[in-house]
Amino acid sequence: MCKLLRPLIACWMLAAPLFAGALLVEIGNPAANTEAQAKHAVLVARITACHSPEKTVLSATAEGLLNGVRKSIPLKVIPFSTAGTFGVGRQWPSQGSWIVKIIATNPDYKNYATSALVPFENDHFEWGAIKHYSHAPTDAELAAVLGAQPNHMPTSLN
Repeated sequence: MCKLLRPLIACWMLAAPLFAGALLVEIGNPAANTEAQAKHAVLVARITACHSPEKTVLSATAEGLLNGVRKSIPLKVIPFSTAGTFGVGRQWPSQGSWIVKIIATNPDYKNYATSALVPFENDHFEWGAIKHYSHAPTDAELAAVLGAQPNHMPTSLN
């Protein structure tokens, strides 16, 4: 029995790191972060990654409907002093309906992406309406959050 148990324990110990850790994006309130306030961020994105959080790349885009027209505006992501923590400032018009699409990738996680769609009303996001995904959001997922039909989604950035 002992001869069988040792190899099983060894295999379990070697395999455990394969299942440990995850790449996730958490959305935070900028009012709770002095660095976010100083840099005029309207949201904080914190990446949880066991492997090399400093390698994480975050992209953000404002996706919206302005006077019935779909718009997509690339946003500047502000890296904070803590590795894996970023801010996004308001860089979209005050008119219309807007969400911020955040996608995080890390080379240690190969082709995996984690993302969030964060609906905004004025200068504040709606906590209960944030959607998290274990992939880059599809046009249909984006349209559902915006309340638009998928066939109204642009094929390129405006």
